[in-house]
Amino acid sequence: MLGDGDKMWLKCLEKVSGNSCKIHHLYYQYIGSMRIRKTWWRKLLVAWISGWIAVSVWIFWYMSSQAFEKRKETLASVCDERARMLQDQFNVSMNHVQAMSILISTFHHGKNPSAIDQRTFARYTERTAFERPLTSGVAYAVRVLHSEREQFENQQGWTIKRMDTFEQSPVRKDDSVAEALEPSPIQEEYAPVIFAQDTVAHVVALDMLSGTEDRENVLRARASGKGVLTAPFRLLKTNCLGVILTFAVYKTDLPSNAIPSERIQATDGYIGGIFDIESLVEKLLQQLASKQTILVNVYDITNQSHPISMYGSNVSDDGLEHVSALNFGDPFRKHEMRCRFKQKPPWPWLAITTSIGILVIALLIGYIFHATLNRIAKVEDDCHKMRELTKRAEAADVAKSQFLATVSHEIRTPMNGVLGMLQMLMDTALDANQQDYVRTAQDSGKALVTLINEVLDQAKIESGKIELEAMPFDLRAIMDEVLALFSGKAHEKGVELAVYMSDAVPEMVIGDPGRFRQIITNLMGNSIKFTKKGHIFLTVHLVEEVMDSMDVETESSSRNTLSGLPVADGSRSWVGFKIFNPEGSSHTPSPSSSDLVNLIVSVEDTGEGIPLEAQPRVFTPFMQVDPSISRKYGGTGIGLSISKCLVGLMNGEIGFVSIPDIGSTFTFTAVFSNGCCNSNDSKPQKQRLKNQSNTMSSTFQGMTALVVDPKPVRAKVSRYQIQRLGIHVELVLDLNQGLSSISNENKAVNMVFVEQEVWDRDSSISALFIYELIQIDPGTKLFLLGNSLSSSRTNTATSGFYTPSVITKPLKASMLSASLQRAMGGNKGNPCNGEHSSLSLRNLLAGRKILIVDDNEVNLIVADAALKKYGADVVCADSGKKAMKLLKPPHKFDACFMDIQMPEMDGFEATRIIRDMESNGHIPILAMTADVIQATYEECQRCGMDGYVSKPFEAEQLYQEVSRFLQPISSVNL
Repeated sequence: MLGDGDKMWLKCLEKVSGNSCKIHHLYYQYIGSMRIRKTWWRKLLVAWISGWIAVSVWIFWYMSSQAFEKRKETLASVCDERARMLQDQFNVSMNHVQAMSILISTFHHGKNPSAIDQRTFARYTERTAFERPLTSGVAYAVRVLHSEREQFENQQGWTIKRMDTFEQSPVRKDDSVAEALEPSPIQEEYAPVIFAQDTVAHVVALDMLSGTEDRENVLRARASGKGVLTAPFRLLKTNCLGVILTFAVYKTDLPSNAIPSERIQATDGYIGGIFDIESLVEKLLQQLASKQTILVNVYDITNQSHPISMYGSNVSDDGLEHVSALNFGDPFRKHEMRCRFKQKPPWPWLAITTSIGILVIALLIGYIFHATLNRIAKVEDDCHKMRELTKRAEAADVAKSQFLATVSHEIRTPMNGVLGMLQMLMDTALDANQQDYVRTAQDSGKALVTLINEVLDQAKIESGKIELEAMPFDLRAIMDEVLALFSGKAHEKGVELAVYMSDAVPEMVIGDPGRFRQIITNLMGNSIKFTKKGHIFLTVHLVEEVMDSMDVETESSSRNTLSGLPVADGSRSWVGFKIFNPEGSSHTPSPSSSDLVNLIVSVEDTGEGIPLEAQPRVFTPFMQVDPSISRKYGGTGIGLSISKCLVGLMNGEIGFVSIPDIGSTFTFTAVFSNGCCNSNDSKPQKQRLKNQSNTMSSTFQGMTALVVDPKPVRAKVSRYQIQRLGIHVELVLDLNQGLSSISNENKAVNMVFVEQEVWDRDSSISALFIYELIQIDPGTKLFLLGNSLSSSRTNTATSGFYTPSVITKPLKASMLSASLQRAMGGNKGNPCNGEHSSLSLRNLLAGRKILIVDDNEVNLIVADAALKKYGADVVCADSGKKAMKLLKPPHKFDACFMDIQMPEMDGFEATRIIRDMESNGHIPILAMTADVIQATYEECQRCGMDGYVSKPFEAEQLYQEVSRFLQPISSVNL
């Protein structure tokens, strides 16, 4: 019990200490922020102490009551056990007395002459006394009628004596009672004792019917046919309380349903067993040899109002009592046993110590609480000032977000006009210088819009409102767009730019292409910015491929790179990713999973690298690695922080490794859904993207190409891009191996791609290669892969009679397709992405009647010109009210571009009213706004708008939104 108590104390201390810390925290958070007077502190402290005093009292009462109940259960168990044993032993004795009645009936009344006399009965009962441990003697009285008295007395040689005289004048054990007793008075019948055990031999010749208790006992026994008990009375000689158990002895066997008169007529006599109750119970308690200090009382409760005590003392120090019922076989007599403890119950020390201990702990907590309140009171003013400053900071943050939204809207609105007008100007007849000026102005405007978008993205990240889209897109098309974006700067710097994507990466995935492109653009932009020589290499693999290759030992060389310059080991950039640690990731990719695509993307460069002391703060917003960096290269310093946030939203990780003057490698992972095995929700768009890819590869399907390049990495990149067109590619290290491969009669080579540095290494070998190539197969096309178009033309002019076609790197599938078709005498090649979008938009918008709503006149002109350029029939409105009138059913408009921020009635309200007016048809309404924050997008959805186009918009963006609602004209006609 002490051990359990110690454990309970430890648990209480742990809970109380934990609750104390919570109280401190809650008070500091909710109560400590208000100026509370000390009187309230005191009231709270008094309430605390009073409450715990009440709890301690309740615990003491509860544990004491539990101890009392346990003591009560113990007493009940002990008492019931004793009562059961007394009752069982009494029943055994009673059965033996009843058996003796059968013995007498058989051997005394059933034989003539009788086989039993007083001497035989005394010897027999003495020898079988062990079978009746609770009886002090057994006697048999015969039934004698008055007419038979004289004959009976002459036969026995003594006179029937009167019982009541003996009861009035009891004698001692050694007294002679024969002469002292009076003869029994005259009555109808007598019941004199003729046989008796030696211990009660003094009752021989006594008439049982002349005694008060015995007469009633005898009459009830013969009438009922069962054993009956007398009330407790003082036994003869011993003067102890006892009872007599009487059975009637019948002449013949009677049926169980015999009536009392039949039983009386058949009665021969009466056998009785004398029970000394005090000795009986005392022997029982001695047999138990129990060490329990229990007081036992036995009562005859036939008369409930005046119970007769048969055994025990009424002296007790404990008021606890248990009553057990006793059944001695006589339903007329009722008996019970009452048990009590002799000693008072012990003090409940466990309850006392537990309640006092809890009260002490509560007082200590109250003291700690009081001390804490006093401490809080001292620093309350400082906390109040801090909260005020926090509120101001939060208000400033909200104001900043509102300011950014407002400023971005105000900047993007005129920028929409500027870029739109520049685009319209480029569509006019301009000379080369004018085209260059306009293009430069347009690029500057787009750079400004990009800067605004970065600032807005950072604001979204800080407010936690940035979200990702889920739409199918082509990963390889994204890589081509990134190449196209940075190819110009790479040519200017003379840096080699390349992309390689593993064949295991699926064609289509579902995710946010814009944000994925933004991450890669940020990383590639930094590499272009800080790389002056060498290369920039973008690779995309499945995480499963990288994990499988981790256990394969391969020989690597620092020179085995795209440009031959040493690079930072890219594997160190992702060594700390959780996805490569089985115990640290909850989303470890499974190779068997077909619905998720786990990509790992790396951007490797040979730039200046990041100083070691600056590497820990690379992903910190608005932090440049060196203050001079922003002056030398420009930039805001938030691109990497935004990229890290976007990677996290894609369930990925980002890391880097950088060596000063060697270069840097940034690696990130991203999780997309597999667009090939996903649902058919975006099937039209998937089919459109797939058709674009198939169009390029169908022209060159089945052709064979030879790539001459001594650098394995660069050759692998060239093979990847050429294979995208459906061309089978073989790699050789030099021109001589190339000639050997071409001269093989078992295969035909349709085209040969030679790296510029291999071609320029020895002009004589190059000229010989051209001569041999023409001799072997005049139809084989020769292409040079170079980083600079002008230098290639200069160097290849020395070849004389034949000038190979030059393809400028970085290689892209669309550019390769166009170049090959031109060189092989085909058409001009497939249109580029911009041209494709323009043609698609023309198919969608030609002949459509579209309403443009904007309060800015320049924006109306730009939007009107942009849509009319694709053949749309455009109607302009400068307010929401005019739009309502124009769109009142019935109307002929196919779509509506609605500005959001307009005077009198904004776009939200106008859209709601238009939706309420619609009865049958539903016109697509696209939000056209410069505000690109998430809250605006959500409000557009709530008011009933169908899409969202941010200003300034471009052809591709228009196509993505419009294609969701409008089908091409050809499809409609079909």
